[in-house]
Amino acid sequence: MQVEKFYYDNKIVRAFGLATILFGVVGMLAGLWAAIQIYYPAASLNLAPTTFGRLRPLHTNAIIFAFVGNASFAGIYYSLQRLLKARMFSDKLSWIHFWGWQLIIAAAAITLLMGKTTGKEYAELEWPIDIAIALVWVIFGINMFGTILKRREKHLYVAIWFYIATWVTVAMLHIVNSIEIPVSALKSYSWYAGVQDALVQWWYGHNAVAFFLTTPVLGLMYYFLPKAANRPVYSYRLSIIHFWALIFIYIWAGPHHLLYTALPDWAQSLGVVFSIMLIAPSWGGMLNGLFTLRGAWDKVREDPVLKFMVVAITCYGMSTFEGPMLSLKNVNAISHFSDWTIAHVHIGGLGWNGFLAFAILYYMIPKMWGTTLYSKKLATNHFWLGTIGIIIYAVPLYWAGFEQSIMWKQFTPEGQLKFDFMQTVTNIKPMYWARSIGGTLYLTGALIMVYNIWKTIAKGRFIPNEEAEAAPLVKETSHKKEYWHRVIERKPVTMLVLSLIVVAIGGLVQMIPTFLVKSNVPTLASVKPYTPLELQGRDIYIREGCYLCHSQMIRPFRDEVARYGDYSKAGEFVYDHPFQWGSKRTGPDLAREGSDKNRRPDSWHYNHMYDPTSTSPGSIMPRYIWLLKNKLDTSSTPAKIRAMRTLGVPYPKGYDQIANADLMKQANQIAASLKKDQIETAPNKEIIALIAYLQRLGRDIQAEPKPVAINK
Repeated sequence: MQVEKFYYDNKIVRAFGLATILFGVVGMLAGLWAAIQIYYPAASLNLAPTTFGRLRPLHTNAIIFAFVGNASFAGIYYSLQRLLKARMFSDKLSWIHFWGWQLIIAAAAITLLMGKTTGKEYAELEWPIDIAIALVWVIFGINMFGTILKRREKHLYVAIWFYIATWVTVAMLHIVNSIEIPVSALKSYSWYAGVQDALVQWWYGHNAVAFFLTTPVLGLMYYFLPKAANRPVYSYRLSIIHFWALIFIYIWAGPHHLLYTALPDWAQSLGVVFSIMLIAPSWGGMLNGLFTLRGAWDKVREDPVLKFMVVAITCYGMSTFEGPMLSLKNVNAISHFSDWTIAHVHIGGLGWNGFLAFAILYYMIPKMWGTTLYSKKLATNHFWLGTIGIIIYAVPLYWAGFEQSIMWKQFTPEGQLKFDFMQTVTNIKPMYWARSIGGTLYLTGALIMVYNIWKTIAKGRFIPNEEAEAAPLVKETSHKKEYWHRVIERKPVTMLVLSLIVVAIGGLVQMIPTFLVKSNVPTLASVKPYTPLELQGRDIYIREGCYLCHSQMIRPFRDEVARYGDYSKAGEFVYDHPFQWGSKRTGPDLAREGSDKNRRPDSWHYNHMYDPTSTSPGSIMPRYIWLLKNKLDTSSTPAKIRAMRTLGVPYPKGYDQIANADLMKQANQIAASLKKDQIETAPNKEIIALIAYLQRLGRDIQAEPKPVAINK
């Protein structure tokens, strides 16, 4: 058989690899800056774009989509060509993919710092960027499948199964979660409301972790680990079980983010059951990776690539054991809303994703430049700085999480809450200091890598088109019996379709009843739409990222009801586009902030935004002084009312034309209230709208009639 000569495209791998390094450093710097603000809020510089509420989404998006995303694309483009013995289907599509992705990252950075956000975690980007993501993702898929179809290898290696499942599932998740109605060029409202929005968001959010931060990285593990160790994967059959069980089970687990919330109990229980089941395939993959190194431990001691790989896989195993444990209701009652969750996430992010990205960079770059790594000693130093940094980062946050939860729940012998919320914040500041030290060590290691790679590139010579040869793929005529999975492996379209079916089942089972069975989300007659001023205030609240530190979900626990008020009901949120239940309590819950029990004067909120420590000594909240100066954009009110009407919010027909009159009437009332407390401010300032929203929270639910006892 005649052998064909062809060339691997290293230029696209180089581009994604260098982007990985750049955005890795930027994302880590943003994370460190945000971490410092947690205990030193003045680090925000009292500027709107650099407050925690805007910086934190920038950090998460930079790490997830810019750092890990670019690393995954670099590794996929490198490994896919070599596994298929074929150059990428189209160089032009490769570069459209690259530049499209980098433009999306740039647009995300600019808009998030401007406060243009949907308010949905890991999906904060506004609708034009969502469309761009979908288009670029389709281009990536065409290029990948075009390469698969012109391959010179009959069977698809396990890494490619994970790449296929990643592509089809991320497309499904992104499209479903991003259905929104535009209000303006950079403003939209989620199509879903309240309970339904929460379910869709965490179906997406949990599986963004699963199918953007896990499955492609597992594919990279299956390629780069055996290559670096020069050993075959431990078990082919275990990889089959790992793949199909993982992609089927993972998709069901999203509701474990919503335990003890207003989500129907059956959906919560499904999330718990499948989360526990997830341990088996996850650990199957971890063991398949570690057992691949049997007999190669001497090499691990010498090779920094394998050192990073071993810790990465170990962190994958740790986080995929801890995740199911956190989904148990008795554990979740302690961990949720606390820093325990932050520690858990960063074991996966810093250890699994970060270390595996470092490993593949250290592996690919010397090979593409036809040289060896400049310094193994520097790479080893990077490894130890990173490892120690992870430990110093995570352990104090576990401690902080336990301490927070214990303090939240403690009562005095007389039955009163033992600690006010501020005490639970100030008590854990030392843990926040330690966390930033760990992050600094991790970032220092990454900067050492930058220097090491720069010196490696300088001593080598880049190979833009790497020569290779292989026999063309010949269509088989024999029909000998094969192992069933071997048949699927040579049919990429079949694998794509099967993967889509497997991942779609869980979402359909959870969503169809929640959307179509009205009893799952009962309405409350007392719950009314937001007034125009409150709606504008809610949008300001979302813009400033307040939901990142404050929840609006009171769980049915004694301590939460005693601290905040009656627990939250599903019907409270039917007009909330998007929902605002939150994931973390750095500040207290606000679900009943405006209720009779918790209501504070308008002047308290004004002063709290101007200087939080003036009303709450010891507060770690930044100042929001621009809200007192910024003029409220009332020109957007009619469009917002029309959008809400389209979403089913029962504003009267034609109300958009008179909404601003009602807005100013309420604004004048709040301005007059402030004046009574010697605060002079115009009624058209943003602070007025935010006060209106905060004072509305919890007002409707307390109007719900209570049962009356009848004496017989």
